[in-house]
Amino acid sequence: MGQSNFVDYIRIFCRSGKGGAGSEHFRREKFVPKGGPDGGDGGRGGNIYLRGNQNQWTLLHLRYKKHIFAGDGQPGGGQRSFGAQGEDVVIDVPIGTIVRDEETNELICEVTKHDETVVLLEGGQGGLGNTHFKTSTNQAPHHAQPGKPGMEGWFVFELKVLADIGLVGFPNAGKSTLLSVVSAAKPKIADYAFTTLTPNLGIVPYRDNRSFVMADIPGIIEGAAEGKGLGLRFLRHIERNPALLFMVPADSDDIHNEYKILLSELEKHNPQLLDKSRILAITKSDMLDEELIEEISEDLPDIPVLFISSVAQMNLDKLKDLIWNTLNFEEDV
Repeated sequence: MGQSNFVDYIRIFCRSGKGGAGSEHFRREKFVPKGGPDGGDGGRGGNIYLRGNQNQWTLLHLRYKKHIFAGDGQPGGGQRSFGAQGEDVVIDVPIGTIVRDEETNELICEVTKHDETVVLLEGGQGGLGNTHFKTSTNQAPHHAQPGKPGMEGWFVFELKVLADIGLVGFPNAGKSTLLSVVSAAKPKIADYAFTTLTPNLGIVPYRDNRSFVMADIPGIIEGAAEGKGLGLRFLRHIERNPALLFMVPADSDDIHNEYKILLSELEKHNPQLLDKSRILAITKSDMLDEELIEEISEDLPDIPVLFISSVAQMNLDKLKDLIWNTLNFEEDV
């Protein structure tokens, strides 16, 4: 999939179907004078559903669908015949999609499992036919209910990619290189800032046919919370990750300070991100000798730290072990 095809935010006007009107009808047959009311009920208006689809990774297929309407219910008929129900609409969305009311920003629903189906808008109820209004004092009611209107509104569809661990770092920290080495993902890699313009996912194989999903987002820079750079826009994609892997290159002027800056930008975006488990990987460590590694280790944050090199395949198995143990610890808790 080309990077330009990654769409994680759209707005759509949705309207469910209106209910069909009930019938005001009287039985009229030969040899059955004054047969009484026999008007049928109107059909229910069509619902609009969301359905999770694990084969979709983007909202691109909905990009040009600005209006989605369900079918209207049909009116009832004589001989107590019921009107047909309006046609439902099922919208397939990637797993991790949330929907908000554009006007109130209220969370309407979210889809987190494959084939999970949730109702976005219910169709209007069909009206009752005049047969329901027959009483001992009113045996020929000239009254039937109209169908109820459907629901409508503008909705914001927002994709939050589901992954086990998210990569956080400045541009050119080696996030895309790591993802390409430990998984089959093929992110764009270059020696200039903001090579990664959209999130990338990779399935990392582990021992005994196990695996976990790693998410790489565009690099964060200082001041991202004020709108600088690209990373803050995509931070929603690590909000559901149980753990975060911070990546700082070994040739950084101050590794601990870079980590603090990244942590600060996450806190400004969403303070709950600080509650996640954290691992620090010092990338490009193949350029360091043991003496330098010991010197750098004296001033590092109090979280699990590992010196790695994606190009030299240095400590990558240990990194997988550390990630796996961290994720399993989260599940046990």
